[in-house]
Amino acid sequence: MVKKKCNISNVNKICKDIKDIKIQGATNIAKAALKAYYFCPGKKIKNKLLKLRPTEPMLSHVLDIIDKKSKQEILNHFSEAQEEINKSVYKLIKSNSVIFTHCHSTNVIKALIYSKKKGKKFEVYNTETRPLYQGRKTTKELKNNKIKTTQFVDAAASIALTKEQGTRKVSLVLLGADAILKNGVINKVGSGMISQIAYDEKIPVYIVADSWKNSPSSVKLEQRDFDEIWKNAPKNIKIKNMAFEMVEPKHIKGIVSELGILSFKEFLRKVKKK
Repeated sequence: MVKKKCNISNVNKICKDIKDIKIQGATNIAKAALKAYYFCPGKKIKNKLLKLRPTEPMLSHVLDIIDKKSKQEILNHFSEAQEEINKSVYKLIKSNSVIFTHCHSTNVIKALIYSKKKGKKFEVYNTETRPLYQGRKTTKELKNNKIKTTQFVDAAASIALTKEQGTRKVSLVLLGADAILKNGVINKVGSGMISQIAYDEKIPVYIVADSWKNSPSSVKLEQRDFDEIWKNAPKNIKIKNMAFEMVEPKHIKGIVSELGILSFKEFLRKVKKK
């Protein structure tokens, strides 16, 4: 059998796109890493991919099982998990409700599009998600699917959630996840603040995520380059670009995954058994 030639240039291109957030969202990153690995299979490439995004346990999970499951089996998991998530989110959405989301989550967006196509009537409040404005991508995708969406600057999240200055009462908060740990959920910075405000306002917060985002070990919170915040900033100014933060379990009404709609503790128990 002729050994397949390693296509390192394609691997490097995918790695750069993941690092530069051109490829975003845990599922999309995991799929891209899977593609990159098959361009040039081996331990060296696997280690290279693992170092790209330390806050993405789904990426690690896929690379851990890559020798046990076929590429198609892994891809099938993503689509099957999304189908189950779609059905559960559909059940949560009440007619004529307002749904709040933050950043860009493929699981959340696909579930909202599914619910719209199935006849649910709702609108979405969404944040820009600075400094890279991933929220704009969310808004465009929802708009393209005829879902009414209002965009807010991040600092107006409290206004959007508390029925001030002409906003409607938010019925439901749906957030994605980069990692689900035993002590909480890691998601885009701002998620902790939004969840706490929602909790205080008695608005249920659901984390919408594939169970493969669970990690039994701690995850390093990524901090990104300061020039994303302020290009050509004056010298001697300290800039911190925190990319992620923890959502506390007490602020989470439930986890929506392919395992169903579960409380935080129930999800951890079920995923551990699985």
